[in-house]
Amino acid sequence: MGDANEGEVAVRLRLDLAYDGTEFSGWAKQPGLRTVQGELEIALHTVLHKHGPSPTLTVAGRTDVGVHALGQVAHLDLTPRQLASLDRPHRGGSAPKSTGAQALARRLNGIAGLKSDVVVTRATRAPVGFDARFSALHRVYEYRIADTLGLRDPRRRSHTLWHPAELDLEAMDAAARSLLGLHDFAAYCRPRAGATTVRTLQEFGWSRDGDGVLVARVRADAFCHSMVRALVGACVAVGEARLPAARVAGIRDEVTRGSEFIVMPARGLTLVEVGYPTDDEMGIRALQTRAKRSAFDRDDPID
Repeated sequence: MGDANEGEVAVRLRLDLAYDGTEFSGWAKQPGLRTVQGELEIALHTVLHKHGPSPTLTVAGRTDVGVHALGQVAHLDLTPRQLASLDRPHRGGSAPKSTGAQALARRLNGIAGLKSDVVVTRATRAPVGFDARFSALHRVYEYRIADTLGLRDPRRRSHTLWHPAELDLEAMDAAARSLLGLHDFAAYCRPRAGATTVRTLQEFGWSRDGDGVLVARVRADAFCHSMVRALVGACVAVGEARLPAARVAGIRDEVTRGSEFIVMPARGLTLVEVGYPTDDEMGIRALQTRAKRSAFDRDDPID
């Protein structure tokens, strides 16, 4: 488990995160660019560097440039000394304000400030065997589109795509549902050397919210690069009557992407949930996923 010194047993913490991806160059740390991982690890270094090596974050799914998150999950490993260092007593008293994981969340959010575009919504001790990436059962994304029937709320312009024409909800929903199941989604992914494009699409459907905004909900065991935005792009082509609803499954089965649809912009996309098994099944799930991915996929799920 990572960063513990010899003879010490590291303590794994789970961080639940939310962020506005507009000003970030994605999740993954990159030289010279502002990223979610980069900002959080700088803050972790500030809090913990006096008490041991600065921890690194492992994330459930690396989001792409401009993609938002409400339900992102990451883990990190701390030494017992680092964990103990987080306990600070009240001024003039002996009782700590907050302890352990809770204290870490408070300090990270304090460093980020009240106007931050990334927030630790919760921090907890992880159950035995937990791995933010490999223990996950599924990831859920939502994509928002305000067509001419939907409210174009300027306050949500960075999180909703504005479309200049009315889209056919029923046709888009039918197209989305035709894609469900275990398939090779190469036609809807940006290829990466050594990475599989076989995924299980567990849920995909369209609805309108109370403001008339079109919302896609997409759930899969994992996603390959640009997969959700490509799936949404195909459905938009259907909604515009440029593509028959039945054609989206045909494109998938042909494996190679053509020019019948475009990949949609990142700003409408939000990671809303990462699902995990019960605590006693975390380790088993991680072992199963790790074995599967090591054989076929050297890359994180990403969109």
